Amino acid sequence: MSEYNQTYLLIAIAIVLVAVIWILAQVLIILSKSILKKRKSGMDYKNLIIILMCSVLSSTASAQDNYWVKGLDTKGKIGGMGSMDFFAMSTVIGLELMIIVYLSIMIRRSFRELSGEADAALAKAGEPSSLSTWWSNLDKKWMTRAVPVEKEADILLDHDYDGIKELDNALPPWWKYGFYITIVVAFVYIYEFHFSGDGKNPEQEYAAEMAEGMKLEEIYKAKTKNLVDENNVVLSDATGIAEGKTLFIQSCIACHAADGGGGIGPNLTDEFWIHGGSMNNIYKTIKIGYAEKGMQSWESMYSPVQMKNLASFVKSLQGTKPAVPKDPQGSIDQAMDLPADSTAPMPKK
Repeated sequence: MSEYNQTYLLIAIAIVLVAVIWILAQVLIILSKSILKKRKSGMDYKNLIIILMCSVLSSTASAQDNYWVKGLDTKGKIGGMGSMDFFAMSTVIGLELMIIVYLSIMIRRSFRELSGEADAALAKAGEPSSLSTWWSNLDKKWMTRAVPVEKEADILLDHDYDGIKELDNALPPWWKYGFYITIVVAFVYIYEFHFSGDGKNPEQEYAAEMAEGMKLEEIYKAKTKNLVDENNVVLSDATGIAEGKTLFIQSCIACHAADGGGGIGPNLTDEFWIHGGSMNNIYKTIKIGYAEKGMQSWESMYSPVQMKNLASFVKSLQGTKPAVPKDPQGSIDQAMDLPADSTAPMPKK
């Protein structure tokens, strides 16, 4: 069935239900008028008001269905209509079904009122049903074993508390059978955790949950490994630094020399920095570049992880001795401490 067919099917159902509501409301109004004539003082005016409201709702819902036909959005994702439109239409249909159920119940009551069936039911209301009699006998024998009031003297105990006397009644059934259930559960528990081997004790449950948590952490890391920027970058591990060295040889030695001693660009091995020597500042310099000083942006060529590795390799050059070091440029960076969660040690000067 195509999306368009599904859409118009929902609209057709809503319109048919509106028609059913209108017919049921008219029938109920006629029956209510008949009941008013039969029992002028016995009419439940609240029900009559609800019936009239349902009749008004039927015409309102009909107008609403016309709106759906005219303003239908067939570019949605559910049944050819927008998600909000689909759920709104489903809600309208649900409300219509509820109204139909209520009107059907009221029509049934009205028929009983007119046929005299309700009066007969009231006459029988004072007589206990066979079900209530059976339950009463079962309750007395197996459930509470309740003692009739006239026989309470037979179970009266000798205890007297300030004029309050105690009866030796049985325990309430909810407590007694609840206790029985706990006994059954105890046997099931013992078998499950001490014999079958399927159940886990708290330590095993903890270990299983930790293992599951580690799996979820790995999945999260795999999804977010590229979510690196100048605000959260940390020093790479040895493997990342080695990859950063490869990138440095490919792209940076023309300006900074193979050993980082500098050339066109500044010396990367001393403690002087033009734009800061922290991991955050080095990453930012690689990422955005400074075109006015000849430093291009590498953001379009390298991924965030690659720029992180490249920045980590540059950071690892600190304190090394290049063959021909360039004179210092910039100033000494007083905030070059690594983030606390860095994974690779820095070489000493």
